[in-house]
Amino acid sequence: DSLVLTPVPAVAEMPDTLRRAIAQLHAALGPEAAALRPAVLEQACVGYLTLRRTDPSFRAGLLAVADMDLPNTEERLWVLDLKNAKVLHRSLVAHGEGSGHLRARRFSNKESSACTSLGFYRTAGSYDGIHGYSRRLEGLDKGENANAYNRYVVLHAADYASPAYVRQHGHLGYSRGCPALPPEQFKAIISTVQGGTTLLLSGPGLHSRWLDGAVATRRFLARGWG
Repeated sequence: DSLVLTPVPAVAEMPDTLRRAIAQLHAALGPEAAALRPAVLEQACVGYLTLRRTDPSFRAGLLAVADMDLPNTEERLWVLDLKNAKVLHRSLVAHGEGSGHLRARRFSNKESSACTSLGFYRTAGSYDGIHGYSRRLEGLDKGENANAYNRYVVLHAADYASPAYVRQHGHLGYSRGCPALPPEQFKAIISTVQGGTTLLLSGPGLHSRWLDGAVATRRFLARGWG
């Protein structure tokens, strides 16, 4: 796979006020967020704010974002405390076997695709399934990830999503479309992103109705990151 990352387009119609605030947040997050590309953080923050304005029941101040364009050998999932500008968790995360080898290049919302689906998600309830402690995900982008719940795209642990697997094989293994997590970290991450948390799976070709810079700015000016 090529290691040249796909450029991330800037969110349209976003005033400099919010763009500066996101840049300040990125700097305040410190070294743990250095590999989180600014444009991906911008996407995640705009979507979070737009969703919070649309439905205040989304959890305040908590945001999870995965940059699926990064190689799966890198820790490309971040869970952020926006109010306190802290990285709560950073980890590896696997993509679907239909999406590519080292980097996720193909995405699908179809039942049998075994692909990762890009877009915004709302975390739902936890349960004990075949992978143990897991958390359901509701896809919020019609045509992109809206079948995620019915596809059982969930957060769960997998041995193939571990650093040991990378050391042995040179890459992570693959899920059926789930953002699978390392066994050493999954419990803490799944417990943190309780129901109502905003999650973005970002990647090449992301299209989302929630990337509304104007609406996000109005929300930020009224309530900050809350």
